[in-house]
Formats: sequence, C-alpha cells, structure tokens
Amino acid sequence: MLRFRWPREIITTVNQNVELHGRRVLLRSTRLEDRDALVAIRSTDEVRRRWRGEDLEAEFDADLGDEDAHRFTILDPSGRVVGMVQYGEEDDPDYRHASIDIYIDPRVHRQGHATDAIRTIVEYLFEVRQHHRLTIDPAADNEAAIACYAKLGFKPVGVMRSYEAREGGGWSDGLLMDMLTSDDPTN
Repeated sequence: MLRFRWPREIITTVNQNVELHGRRVLLRSTRLEDRDALVAIRSTDEVRRRWRGEDLEAEFDADLGDEDAHRFTILDPSGRVVGMVQYGEEDDPDYRHASIDIYIDPRVHRQGHATDAIRTIVEYLFEVRQHHRLTIDPAADNEAAIACYAKLGFKPVGVMRSYEAREGGGWSDGLLMDMLTSDDPTN
C-alpha cells in the first residue's frame, strides 16, 4: 500500500514559500530568481521538444502569477537548479484530484532527480493536500518518462489521441496515467 508519513521537518515554510525535502532533491516554491536557470533548461532541445514556447521569459513571468498551478523548482544536493515540477488541483468535490507536470535538465537525466521529485510531490499531494487520485500525462512516445512514472506506481489509463500540437504541425498522442492512494507501486 502506498502510504507516506511526513515528519514535520520534511515540509518547511520560509516566507510563505513551501519547501519539500525529498531523498535527494529539494523542491521549493518557484521564485523570480529561478527564471534564468529554468528558461535555460526549457531551451535545451530535449526539453523544448516536450515543453515548447515562443517567449520563454514572458511565459515564466506569466506562469509565476498563475494561482491555479503550484510550481516547485527542483534543486540537486549541491543547490543547483535542475528542473521544475508543478501541480494543479481540481477542487470540485465530485472530481477532486491533482495533476502533475515536470521537466528536468537533460544533463541530469537518469540520475534519479525526476523520480525523487515526483515521489516527493506525490507524497505531498496524498498526505498533505489529501488527494485520493493523481494524474500525469506524458507524450505517448516518451518511454523514459512513462517508465519513471510506472516505477512510482502510476498506471496507464489510456491513450489520448491527437492530444498535443507538434512543433511544425500535426498532433501527437499522450498517455494518461493515474495513481490512487490505494495503488501499490510494487505490483
């Protein structure tokens, strides 16, 4: 059974900014001073293929003011910015759940940063925000992301056909995955 216990020291609040302490990463509320590092990561070919945009600085500024999405900058053990994870919440009590998105600097791919960031935000959303269901929707051809999420207990729900516009035209499929508090990631 996927159940988490959150000692008080795992979540800290500094000037109304939340910090979530993972096993290897620190997630802290995204701030204006994170712009250059996060825009540089989003500008890499690997990330830009999945997280497109025209004016990334302007998008960052607009996103920072969006109260419907909760963004956390991902810091490695040395304090270097290595990505961003965000969640949004559906608060209608009949459909309450949270959705997650993430991007990681390609220089640290396959080093456990994404896994730890997702694990940490999942624990927070289940235990602190009291969600019973979480969703994540990688591109259907993003095998590394799908494997990472499945390792943590997310299960495929179905393919969303022609889900996302492709750079240069056309559409790509997405894979909707979800996790319930009752899911066991070892199955």
